[in-house]
Order: sequence, then C-alpha cells, then structure tokens
Amino acid sequence: MLFVKYGSDPRGMARDLLDRAGVSGRIPSGAAVSLKPNLVVARPADGGATTHPEAVAGVIEHLRDNGVREIRILEGSWVGDSTKRAFANCGYDQLAKRYGVSLHDLKDDDPVPVDTPFGPIRVCKLARDAEFLINLPVLKGHCQTRMTCAVKNLKGCIPDSEKRRFHREGLDRLVAGLAFAIRPALTLVDGICGDLDFEEGGNPVFAGRMALSDDMLAVDALGCRWLGIDPREVGYLRHAESQGAGALEVDASGIVELNRPDQSATPAPTGKAARIAGRIERRNACSACFANLVHALRRLDESGVSIPAPIRVGQGFRGKPLSGLGVGDCCSGAERFIAGCPPSALAVVESLSGNFT
Repeated sequence: MLFVKYGSDPRGMARDLLDRAGVSGRIPSGAAVSLKPNLVVARPADGGATTHPEAVAGVIEHLRDNGVREIRILEGSWVGDSTKRAFANCGYDQLAKRYGVSLHDLKDDDPVPVDTPFGPIRVCKLARDAEFLINLPVLKGHCQTRMTCAVKNLKGCIPDSEKRRFHREGLDRLVAGLAFAIRPALTLVDGICGDLDFEEGGNPVFAGRMALSDDMLAVDALGCRWLGIDPREVGYLRHAESQGAGALEVDASGIVELNRPDQSATPAPTGKAARIAGRIERRNACSACFANLVHALRRLDESGVSIPAPIRVGQGFRGKPLSGLGVGDCCSGAERFIAGCPPSALAVVESLSGNFT
C-alpha cells in the first residue's frame, strides 16, 4: 500500500502519514529506530537536494509519542563532501539537540560485506544492523540515473570507497544491489520540492507531496511517474525488479491519498525550471498538477518533442472553453485535453509523445 499526502508542512504531513499507516504498531518493543535522510550535499532542503529536517522532526515526534526512546540519524554524504557539514548546514545539528537524538556519520563507520544478486556490497555496519530503518529520500532528478529516490538513497549507507566502485564498475547494477543489501522497514519520500534533474539541487520545483510505503520499488515507480519517467527506463530499477526486489507496476487501487492538492500560493520555480514554466499559463493551479506539468515538459524537451502552445493548467480555467492544450480535469474545456486530478507527468509525456487522442 502507498499512502500520499499533499501540502506544504513537512512535519505535519510526515506525522499524518505515519499515523494513517499505523506505523507504531509495527515497531518491535524496545527497538532502536534509525532514520536515513538524503544529505548528499551540505545544502538546505529548499534547494531541492536534501531531506527537509521538518519531515524528520515529524517522524521523531510520531516515534516519541509512541514510546520509542532510542532514535538515530544515519548518513554518509557523497564523495567530496562532509557529512558533518551537511548535518550543520541542513539543520540536523539543531534537530538532534531539540529532540535528543544521535547523529552518526557513516563515513566513520566500519563496512561489512553483504551478498546480493549483483555481487557483494560493503555496507556500513550501523545501517546493516539497524533494528528498524526508515528511509527518508528526496524525490528528484539525477544527471546519470534520471531519477533518485528510495533505492538510490541507500547509497549513503556505503563507504566512499564503495561509492567510487559503483561508478567505476557499473552504477545501475550495483545500485540495484542496494535493494537487497539494505532493507528499510519503511520509506517516507520527501517530494516537497525536489530538483528538476540534478541530485545536487539548484532547480527545485515545488510539488508539495509526500509518500509512504514499505515497498521501495513501488515508491520509486510512483516517483518516476510523478517525474514523467517510465520506471523501466531507470536501469537500477529494471535490474532490481528482474531479480525479485519488487514490482514496478503502480495500481491506483493501492494508493491511498489522505487529501487532495490545493491551489495555495507556492514558490515560483527558479533557473531551468523557471524557463520551462514560462511556457505555461496557470490560474490557481494545484502544486502537484503544476509540478507534474513542469517535469513532463522537461522530459519532452529531452526527447526533442515539440510542445503545443498555449498550455493551460489550473482551477481558474474550470468550465471555460480554451484554445490549445489543457492539462488536468479543470481544463476539460480545452481543444486538446489531458485528463487527471492531477495527471501524472508520465501521462502528459505519453500523451504529447504521440499517444494523445
């Protein structure tokens, strides 16, 4: 089951998702809980690269309310950056002091080999031995693997020498091995404002959503659709599925939406995302609908597909006859119309790539 929540309050959204999923009843009595955010670089979350500390705060509060006393935050930033600097710059030092949780730099941890279908992978011992691990990735684009979310976030649980080997010997196959080497009990996806296409951030797109599941591949498949990507075009997901880590199909009946997105004011895109958004006329557009459209236009640009103009999205167009393309149910009066509330970015890509009727 996948649980989805829309909004702009990461702390409250995280708490609501964990409450609805009944997470507290799944944690063994007296177990320590380990949290693995994405702090790949030492940059605040509003840049689109790292996990919002407020989301982690919501998880901690839920755990504390349900009797969990020992909580650890685990991370190993990418090669060339400092995890300790990321803890400080991203607000995790303050988070640890506020809630009395411990921070663990996995670059200081001892690795142990774990067998996978893709060969042995050395995993930091604290991550391998975690009693109850909650994975807290950011949904965002990636310059080499197209997207990064649940499975790839576990790359922070291996030593720098192993990260280098992954890039040297084949990133997709070895990242797929992480789905077997490390088994989080839960994945809570921060989809608030992930970067358009780069793991370091810089071009965030406010989407205002979070997702929770115990199935990493299902979460990643949903994330792909939100970003306008066919999940099987992501090499490490295809490899992981082929070896039995899970399925990349997302059945709508298995998605529980706790609420619906609204059209409240959202931050304007910047950089590359702003240039793409310049093609769109929006009126009271929900954040998820607008973000999906921006991601879809980015994918279509990559594919060399010409984009019809004008493109309209938002509740302000409801019930009005429109020229050009309308995206989302509110724009059903357009000459050409892509249904959905919101339509996924992948649905927009497929429609405009020749499957539009």
